[in-house]
Order: sequence, then structure tokens, then C-alpha cells
Amino acid sequence: MDLSPFIDQLRRDLLAAVDTGTDAVRTAAGHLAAALDPAARIVLLDALVSAADELTSGSDVIVDVRLRGRDVVLALQHAVPVPPEPPTPPAPPSPPSEVEEGTARVSLRLPETLKSRAEEAAAIDGISLNTWLVRAAALVLDGSARSPSTPRRRGNRLSGWAAS
Repeated sequence: MDLSPFIDQLRRDLLAAVDTGTDAVRTAAGHLAAALDPAARIVLLDALVSAADELTSGSDVIVDVRLRGRDVVLALQHAVPVPPEPPTPPAPPSPPSEVEEGTARVSLRLPETLKSRAEEAAAIDGISLNTWLVRAAALVLDGSARSPSTPRRRGNRLSGWAAS
């Protein structure tokens, strides 16, 4: 956007206002008109920035005001929505304290593949296989996780957030 037509109009208005004055007033107005250019450009640029801020607030667009040489460039961008932070998963319940409650020994037979998967999951969590199994059982029994006896829901519902 070229600001020159607006500044030229200001200059003409200033000279027209002092046209009826004396020669000294006209000379002073000529000096003021010469100094008007940079000051008027700054004021007009400030006005454009304020207008861009008003247009941008509460909108899904962003208006940028850029200065290229003596020209002002207005650029319009669509705001990128900020994805919501995924909810943090609940902390696994801590195994019951041996002080509060006695422990019982259970002999558990697992298929080798299931045992390997459980050991990998425990290693990822940085805990022993026994602690991992206690937490898994507690989650199912406390209702935080689906029990194998709970029927599966079948349907076409999908919820969540994705980015591409």
C-alpha cells in the first residue's frame, strides 16, 4: 500500500489552510509540509498496526503489517489452531504395602509369548515383572481397565485428536 497519496493530501490540506495567511506563514507552512512526510508515515503505520491488531483479536485470521521500503504491505494468514494437550494418563496404582497387608504367594503359569510381552512392558516402566503384574491386576479389579470378563462394545465410534 502506497502511503504517498495520503501524505500528499495532508500536504495539500496544510497549504490550503495557510493560503490566506501572510508570506511568513506560507513559508513556515512550506517548511512544515516538507517535514510532514516522515512523521505522517509513522502515524499512518501506527494506525494500520492498530487496525490489524483489532482485526486479528478474536479471529481465526492474522493480519500482518510489513514495511517494504516506503510501502506498507498487509498480509493475511489463517491462524493455525493450537492442538489441545492430550490428557495425561492416570498414574498406575501403587501395589499394596506389605506393612499394611500381608502378601500371598501365587504360582502363575503364562504362555511364553505373554510372559515375554509382560517382561518388556515391565522393563519399559522400569519395574519388576512381579510389580507390573500386581499393578495390572489392581487396575482391572479397581475398574480402571477393562476386565477380560467385561463384554467388548462393538460400534463405529471414534473419538480423539489427530494432526496431519
